[in-house]
Amino acid sequence: MAKKEKFYVVWQGKKPGIYTSWKDCKAMIDGFAGAQYKSFLSFAEAKTAYNKDFKDVKGNSKKKKVLSPEEKRKYGEPNLYSIAVDAASSGNPGIMEYRGVDTQTTKQLFHQGPFKQGTNNIGEFLALVHGLAFLKKNNSDRIIYSDSRIAIGWVKKKKCNTKLKENSKNKDVYELVRRAENWLKTNTYKTVIVKWETKAWGEIPADFGRK
Repeated sequence: MAKKEKFYVVWQGKKPGIYTSWKDCKAMIDGFAGAQYKSFLSFAEAKTAYNKDFKDVKGNSKKKKVLSPEEKRKYGEPNLYSIAVDAASSGNPGIMEYRGVDTQTTKQLFHQGPFKQGTNNIGEFLALVHGLAFLKKNNSDRIIYSDSRIAIGWVKKKKCNTKLKENSKNKDVYELVRRAENWLKTNTYKTVIVKWETKAWGEIPADFGRK
């Protein structure tokens, strides 16, 4: 009896999408923290699930929450007199880069990378510290947005609390981490760090568009 063909949906992985073999699916989730995926017996089912549903690794279906206009109003509007920072990582760890942009115009203000090895959290941390240094250097009173609670927490503690071990591939990233931590310990700043509310405002303007 011929083996039934399966289709694999990857919601959270190195490259989200629909795959026709377990080998290809496995390549997208191996080593990816928090990978989320599931198999389906037909492409139609896989496509519907990929487009509409969010699945956890146990297969439980969770509809993406869409805020009502009333709920969105509770968050107000983002302050456009600001800069926004973000990072992107192809794999976790993987090739990583980060940048900062003008929130209103999306003009890129700074960009670093791509680096051979890093994590998204490290990139978010470096982007935030780079943004703080950028605003201080330019004597700007703008606020700074980040969509990473982890990075914001690390900045407040003045420590990049990553579990990634230093090696030959990420020496340049670790050098930046040490410089960032030292900057936080030896500088003061008045810049207000604000969490970007993605569910109310959409993707942060500095997003790399790899979702």
